[in-house]
Amino acid sequence: MVLLRERFPLSTQGLAVLLIAIVALQRYGYGSMDLVVFALAVCALAIVCFSSVIVLLGGLILRHQIRHTLEMEALLRRHTPRIKVEAGYPNETGFSLSTMPWLPLIGVTWEIVHPDAIENRNRLSEDEQHWEEEIVPRKRCRTRQITRRFTVRDVLGFSRFTWRFTQEGELLALPQAGNIRALPLLRSLTAEDGIPDPGGNPEGDRMEIRPYVPGDSVRNIMWKVYARNRLLNVRLPERSVFHSSRTLAYLVSSPNDEAAAAVARVAVESGALGDDWLFGADGSDIASTQVEEALELIAGSRAIDGVLPYGLDAFLQRHGNQGSTHCIVFVGAQMAPWLPQLRASIARFRVRFSVVLATDGLTADPTPRTWQRLLFRSSSSTEKNREENTSIADMSRLLTQVGQLVESTLVVDRDTGQSFDKRMNRI
Repeated sequence: MVLLRERFPLSTQGLAVLLIAIVALQRYGYGSMDLVVFALAVCALAIVCFSSVIVLLGGLILRHQIRHTLEMEALLRRHTPRIKVEAGYPNETGFSLSTMPWLPLIGVTWEIVHPDAIENRNRLSEDEQHWEEEIVPRKRCRTRQITRRFTVRDVLGFSRFTWRFTQEGELLALPQAGNIRALPLLRSLTAEDGIPDPGGNPEGDRMEIRPYVPGDSVRNIMWKVYARNRLLNVRLPERSVFHSSRTLAYLVSSPNDEAAAAVARVAVESGALGDDWLFGADGSDIASTQVEEALELIAGSRAIDGVLPYGLDAFLQRHGNQGSTHCIVFVGAQMAPWLPQLRASIARFRVRFSVVLATDGLTADPTPRTWQRLLFRSSSSTEKNREENTSIADMSRLLTQVGQLVESTLVVDRDTGQSFDKRMNRI
């Protein structure tokens, strides 16, 4: 239906003028021999036909010009162009289009239709000879094809010519970090008193007491005990495991998960995952220990077409059996399908889990009821913010369910940049 509407050469206004002119010409022009109506109807038909011819001619010329230009650029390049942008900010893509002053009475517009959630802001260059493309991504994405929809219209709005063109090139849009500036060290979420382990590293308090042997440090000798009984004893740190030797981090894709992706990005860039970490995300079978590769995984974790499969089980199957590990899962703070899937993963793998819940704002007001929505009209921006925000009551229920499954939870608000623990106390 969309393609049929795009290929139809007349707009709604042009089709209405054409039908009115034909009816008036048949009924009054020929039927009543009204010369005034006859002249006006013939003029209207001529204008609609002339507009259609000009628009079709200009569209065909412009389509050939764009295709030829992009093909020549592809031949000159040895690799496909790569556009790296950040969501929420205007970015230039390098794509430009001639203004065509030699073809009057028509205007050209275009927009990116694949990937979605991209706003076009085409502006005139300084020499006023080219239109330059500027985009504002609203959500993160990663794609290797960019599809633009071009539309040529006449100045009266009677006719249009629309076509789509797909260009090979990588577009990488990172999630907007918002007001998140720093995160607590995520590896220390479960590092409280530790569990004594003879095979662990001596990282606990000095609790072990034994007789002095050659080679012990003089600083560990208990001199007060020696002054009383003349026996040399030393106090050594107990062998205790405080945190995992390696941190696994995974981003689960879900509806309205832009805040979770933003938190994962800040955690990777700021080093909140520690020194030894491995990152994975839905939408990719690979994992990475490099910051740039992890950012690409975050950008590609949003489903542009369809729904991404749940990949935490496969990630833990490959990397969760290498000794003592701690897995940090980034999810959106909403009741989503990831909760029963995460419950099954926790029951299946012997891995210590922590969950980071991300939201775009905490609201005290619950979702309005049906009668409230009927009586009080809200703007589109308010509806959008309500979908992205999380009420405190819903957050409390989610923390109760998640807290029973994992060792620790962390709530991060991208709107304010604040972090909260499982009792909603500010960290």
